Amino acid sequence: MSLAVLMPLMLLAPAAAVAEGASEPARVRQARANATATIAELFAAAKVAYPARRMLLRAFKHEDQLEVWVGDRRGPMTLLTTYPICARSGELGPKRRQGDLQVPEGFYQVVRFNPWSNYHLSFGLDYPNASDRLLGHRPSLGGDIYIHGSCVTIGCIPIEDGPIEQLYLMALDAARAGRTVHVHIFPRRLDDAGMAALATLAGEDQALVAFWRNLRPGYLFFEEKREIPRISVDPKTGGYQVVGG
Repeated sequence: MSLAVLMPLMLLAPAAAVAEGASEPARVRQARANATATIAELFAAAKVAYPARRMLLRAFKHEDQLEVWVGDRRGPMTLLTTYPICARSGELGPKRRQGDLQVPEGFYQVVRFNPWSNYHLSFGLDYPNASDRLLGHRPSLGGDIYIHGSCVTIGCIPIEDGPIEQLYLMALDAARAGRTVHVHIFPRRLDDAGMAALATLAGEDQALVAFWRNLRPGYLFFEEKREIPRISVDPKTGGYQVVGG
């Protein structure tokens, strides 16, 4: 469970709410004052219209990096920026039960926003997803997995307050425009060297190695095409399957 979720949540809001001049929470207004110019510079350099039509966050736990990829309607996506993940929780490997302190690994989406977070600003993922529900320890799978500010965590992904202001606005404005913000969380980069290192780390735990191998096709699809893969979950095994882009 994340330390970020101790206040009421703001669910995805329609674009019309902003277009009609509805007031935003104070922290969001301040974030706009602080971060709008930087966001505009990033998108101008990437030559991508704001808010992004396609948006993907890729978190690498071993490397402590959170990549932000954006794209227009068609064509390869562009790496907009990379934020340092400033604190760790748990070990490499998936989240399987409440209280295990693990950051999940897998393929997720942003489903809610919290402008009143104890950790400045935060947005939540759809953990547990279909795979987690099949492979985790029910009924206590846990939840409330967020990307948030401040460098404290018990299972979430923290970046500092300045970066979260930028990222929160990018994700919020994309969601308000009706676009899905995808989040892929990996133990590390799943190239050949990374897979070899993970196999060594796992030792005799072949189930863990198999899980990481199952993540790799989704990782490689994006590496090769710079397009967000469409992922399904096998209803019997809980494994991920790339079914297109």
